[in-house]
Amino acid sequence: MHTEPEPITVPRLRAMKQEGRPIACLTAYDASFARVLDEAGIDLVLVGDSLGMVVQGRETTLAVTVDDMVYHTRCVARGLRRALLVADLPFASYAQPAQALDNAARLMRAGARVVKLEASANQAEIVRHLGAQGIPVCAHLGLRPQSVHKLGGYRRQGAGEAEAAQMLEDAALLARCGADLLLLECVPPRLAAEIRANVEVPVIGIGAGPDCDGQILVLYDLLGVSLGPVPPFARNFMNAAPDIPGAVSAYVAAVRGRRFPERG
Repeated sequence: MHTEPEPITVPRLRAMKQEGRPIACLTAYDASFARVLDEAGIDLVLVGDSLGMVVQGRETTLAVTVDDMVYHTRCVARGLRRALLVADLPFASYAQPAQALDNAARLMRAGARVVKLEASANQAEIVRHLGAQGIPVCAHLGLRPQSVHKLGGYRRQGAGEAEAAQMLEDAALLARCGADLLLLECVPPRLAAEIRANVEVPVIGIGAGPDCDGQILVLYDLLGVSLGPVPPFARNFMNAAPDIPGAVSAYVAAVRGRRFPERG
């Protein structure tokens, strides 16, 4: 008898962290790719505002709107049965708690199960407010693409002692305020490992070394079809597979086997 796969939930991700089972994550922006990822065993699918760059062809994510995110979230939701669907709150869409709640609710109604926002201690109250309304939150620390102009480019964050200490403090605060997941982008592996050990919630890494609870890549980087330069931490899995489903499955196996990213 055919049975539907058991959906991944926020509590299940926390259990995977406790069990030491790596969490495999990828971005997706439409129903067809979402179905491929789901069938390959991806645990978490992110509808990222990265769509502004890899789908819309823009130089940054800043032009992506809430309407864009709602549309793509709705498309991806139609392709998923098992994976947990996370959707980004785009630039300037969560400046105040009421605004954040209105826009997060739109994403949840479109099919998201978690909303992601780029965060530091300044967003702690937003995280707390969303959690109080029953909305799971993923807090994104490190390189925050929505702040690219303030950061001065797409550069590693947390390399200095003071900056690392601040990120450790911010991560702990956001977890205490109700963040259900943390995503660390482009931070030193040692710092990522320390953050992971310091919080009870799952920590997903992208360019943050092998000692996170899970890994995520932009799907188009994995397939070798991204516009513009590819981040140094990405890997083209099409080199090891005959087709797209095979490449995604190879990525899942590499994350599960802790072969990606390599320990360097």
